[in-house]
Amino acid sequence: MPIYEYVCQSCQQPFEALIMGSEKAECPACGSSKLEKQLSVFAVNEDKRPEIPPSPCESCDNPAGPGSCGMM
Repeated sequence: MPIYEYVCQSCQQPFEALIMGSEKAECPACGSSKLEKQLSVFAVNEDKRPEIPPSPCESCDNPAGPGSCGMM
């Protein structure tokens, strides 16, 4: 059950819709089915997330992160 993002071509209202099976989305503001599917921001950002470096080990302050020095 994917969630899609749309902009209504009739009233320009942006909205999200949960689509199940063969259902078709309708604008919640005006009921139009003239919709433009939008590229999901979540999907775009998913692949381009910045890498988060590990926090230093609490035992020895090794910057590679917990467990990297063998001291636990």
